[in-house]
Amino acid sequence: MTIRVAAVQVRSTSDPAENLDIIAEQARQAVDQGARLVVFPEAMMANFTTRLAPVAEPLDGPFVQVVTGIAADLGAWLVVGMFEPAGDGRVHNTVVATDGHTLHHYRKLHLYDSFGSKESATVAPGSELVTFEALGTTIGLATCYDVRFADQFADLRRAGAEVICLPASWAPGVDKVDQWELLVRSRAMDAQAFVVGADQSGDPSATSRAPLGVGHSLVAGPLGKVVAALGAADGVLVTDIDVDLVARVREAIPLG
Repeated sequence: MTIRVAAVQVRSTSDPAENLDIIAEQARQAVDQGARLVVFPEAMMANFTTRLAPVAEPLDGPFVQVVTGIAADLGAWLVVGMFEPAGDGRVHNTVVATDGHTLHHYRKLHLYDSFGSKESATVAPGSELVTFEALGTTIGLATCYDVRFADQFADLRRAGAEVICLPASWAPGVDKVDQWELLVRSRAMDAQAFVVGADQSGDPSATSRAPLGVGHSLVAGPLGKVVAALGAADGVLVTDIDVDLVARVREAIPLG
């Protein structure tokens, strides 16, 4: 079984309304190319230069309602990063997945308290893995820094995930592109699944740890092979994945 997937590589702004326009435009481009699963970056509601608490909304708020409407109009699954109020003054870094009729959400488990950053100061961690059935397969969700944690992707494998959506806002810095690509490929091998990594676009000359992205969105297969990839600039990466390969790999290499 083949599924056409897309990773949308853009740089979100600090304005949720402007970002919804970007989502609508880019999702339509992806669907016009046949994509049925369209993955956007982390922090598509508002980028990490923004004060998050004032823009955060509940799952039944207007941001998700608009995303749901876009998905329904296009007849495709959209995966989008947003922020929810956490109830303690912080927010949840949340990914929503919707086809316009059903809504799933995942709250980022592993917070980016590294390289001098402290995401946990403003973001509360989630507590549960998320998988769901769609497009004839099982889809799992993860977010950005989660990609450093092999156990999470092994657990998604055990939960049956064959395709894992990985929105990211991978901060630039020395060797960060190499780390991103290596980690996505490694976690695809741990999960024995396809991983669709959609990062915020970046400036290839950037060396600071600005909370944006480096680009280089990619789709990696269950043996770690890069199926398709972008550079640093904005783009829509559309590619076909053979989901049946997942079962063949898991049979050949039984990891338990």
